[in-house]
Amino acid sequence: MTNPSSKATVPGSRELQTSSSSPGGAATSTKSDGGANPYEPQVMGFFKKVGMHDPNVENYSSRDFYSNLLCNTLKTHTVRRGHVTCFATVTPAVANYFGGLHGGAVAAIAERVAIATTRTVVGEDKEIFLVDLGMSYLSAAPKDAELIVDGAVVKSGRNITAVSIEFRMKKTGKLLFTSRATFHNSPLAKL
Repeated sequence: MTNPSSKATVPGSRELQTSSSSPGGAATSTKSDGGANPYEPQVMGFFKKVGMHDPNVENYSSRDFYSNLLCNTLKTHTVRRGHVTCFATVTPAVANYFGGLHGGAVAAIAERVAIATTRTVVGEDKEIFLVDLGMSYLSAAPKDAELIVDGAVVKSGRNITAVSIEFRMKKTGKLLFTSRATFHNSPLAKL
């Protein structure tokens, strides 16, 4: 028995076929009859409105774009054994719809600072694996705000390293976000 295809109508746009049944019985998704996505202007308008418009989106699928995105946001201030301090700026690239630092960007920055902090006590002869990353979002960081991101090793043993990360406003010292990261340390395999 074949499934009838479902139709969705969006106000102000043509009728769009959302799914159909293939001969094998699996549902497939199809584009509108014109070949172009009818939602593209709306989505691109949204991105433009929030300051994230860039026609070169294919550049963002490179292998390590994640590092390039954070590179303009995060700057190292001090590094010493068991402690790393960085400065972060809330740019439009890492801002959410409301103009504050996006929660995913907070977690990404926390992860990078935690890795750097862990590397100050765990040698290069061991691999580190993120086991747990906990976040507490206490207050919003507004657009163009300067933040101080402090990473400190809480405990480091033979197999486990725990790191605490705090995000504070540079001007006022107000605590915005806290994070706890746990890493497993394992020796590199020698094959």
